[in-house]
Amino acid sequence: MSAEASVGSHAADSAQSAVSQPAFHNTDEFRNRGLLGSKYVKLNVGGSLHYTTVQTLSKEDSLLRSICNGATEVSIDSEGWVILDRCGQHFGLVLNFLRDGSVPLPEDHKELDEVLKEAQYYQVQGLVQHCLSALQKQKDVFETVCRIPMITSAKEEQKMIATCRKPVVKLQNNRGNNKYSYTSNSDDNLLKNIELFDKLVLRFNGRVLFVKDVLGDEICCWSFYGEGRKIAEVCCTSIVYATEKKQTKVEFPEARIFEETLNILIYENGRGSGPGGLHLLDSRGSGSSLGGDEEGATGGERRVRRIHVRRHIMHDERGPGQQTVYKD
Repeated sequence: MSAEASVGSHAADSAQSAVSQPAFHNTDEFRNRGLLGSKYVKLNVGGSLHYTTVQTLSKEDSLLRSICNGATEVSIDSEGWVILDRCGQHFGLVLNFLRDGSVPLPEDHKELDEVLKEAQYYQVQGLVQHCLSALQKQKDVFETVCRIPMITSAKEEQKMIATCRKPVVKLQNNRGNNKYSYTSNSDDNLLKNIELFDKLVLRFNGRVLFVKDVLGDEICCWSFYGEGRKIAEVCCTSIVYATEKKQTKVEFPEARIFEETLNILIYENGRGSGPGGLHLLDSRGSGSSLGGDEEGATGGERRVRRIHVRRHIMHDERGPGQQTVYKD
């Protein structure tokens, strides 16, 4: 073969080699080849630039590993940046988890949920579980917080009770409704009712909805609701008639209030709808009331146990020259 033919053959081979070599970022052959031949990776995640290694991205069986081994196609710009069409706000946290195996998570619930969504997209299961555990802890903390709604209108009260799936206990407390002076122990008893309400909230939080009403007509009255209807009521106030003036008497029937709170638990999770559930409470006799009476509806309607303290008439039992003593 002549020298000219040899040169021509060599030029043809070079041209063929140039044609067969893939372009850097345009051909499917390069996309499928992945990043196995590289040690370092430049990532452009929604405009946020990150520089890491293939080893870090391949630590977990995730979308990032499939990008590195070519199982998932990605776009690479002319400068070699791998383009990921995601928000890059939390991608650094994803990389740090892959590097260290753990990472501090944000305390804000919204941000934590955003991190979870990114971990799920990149299929980093370790970070997914880490986020789910943190969210569950936040949920447990929130559930232990006692939140007591305050009634502001009758319409709001009706809607709250009708839509609530849990039993409801309402304390109506309106001192401004009173036009008479209190008896000697009434102030203490009123505070005891409020303290008992707070204790019951702490004890049965999550199982019973406790609400306060400071706009009603009663000075101190407990109401108990199940399945959207009133089951019982304990009114703690009465008027004391004396020879010289009228006074408001406030009692503290602690045992009865606690009993009705326990009774209302039968309506928890809809258990009151079961066989004998409503009948168990509605068939209670009047002998169970404490110093009060029961008012029931007729014609097949379910009764409401209304327990009211009796009105006391205090007679003037003074001797000559003695001062009247008003007793609670």
